[in-house]
Amino acid sequence: EITQSIAVTVNATVANTTGGTTTGGTTTSGTTTGGTTTSGTNSGGTSVGFTIWNGNTITFNKADNSNPNEQINQDRITSNVWITRGINEDLGGGGQIFNIKVESNSTKSSSPEGTRWAIGSLNQISDLNFQYFRSTTSNKPKNIVGTNMVLHLIDDNIYLSIKFTSWSRGQIGGFSYERSTP
Repeated sequence: EITQSIAVTVNATVANTTGGTTTGGTTTSGTTTGGTTTSGTNSGGTSVGFTIWNGNTITFNKADNSNPNEQINQDRITSNVWITRGINEDLGGGGQIFNIKVESNSTKSSSPEGTRWAIGSLNQISDLNFQYFRSTTSNKPKNIVGTNMVLHLIDDNIYLSIKFTSWSRGQIGGFSYERSTP
């Protein structure tokens, strides 16, 4: 199991998103289309930075028994992450969410690929423990409905808030969530 932690304090000191700590000062450097970009250097002198999407909230909904291969049933968050949910072993793999951009079906222990998840909110980011989706939900995604979470898009190094508002039982693939935008 891979976990990630990141540290952000009031003065925008950050830690490398794959671990480590910051020993020097850091700065916040502007915004990107509404998202705050934070950057600095870690103890090894390497520049680190990430973006927080704290803009308007949108809702994504995938209906029960809808085909995950159809674009309308995918939340194309960035060019690297397209979240959907399978409905059976032939269409996405047993009712799990996955990143259809890079996965043809779900892998229960690590999907959606290219993401890590934590329970909490963007203003708690320094205290959050990012894990695979199923680990974050204690292997029970249906119980996460209504819980504030933060999603890390690894390749894009973006953090956004997300809250599932429904999760259909019985591997029929329906789910919905609200998430922040840039």
